[in-house]
Amino acid sequence: MSKIVQFFKECVGELYKVVWPTRDDVISSVKVVVVSTIIVAALLGLLDALLVAGINLVF
Repeated sequence: MSKIVQFFKECVGELYKVVWPTRDDVISSVKVVVVSTIIVAALLGLLDALLVAGINLVF
């Protein structure tokens, strides 16, 4: 049981050492992820539409 308690104490100690990102860092990272997701979704949608149009021409 003492090893479990020691483990959790060490976990808390390590969490105090973590350098957490600032609010501005998090917001800018979220913006990058959202914009990247929209761009990739648009490209995949365009590719899908082109492939469907190509299949419709063949058949």
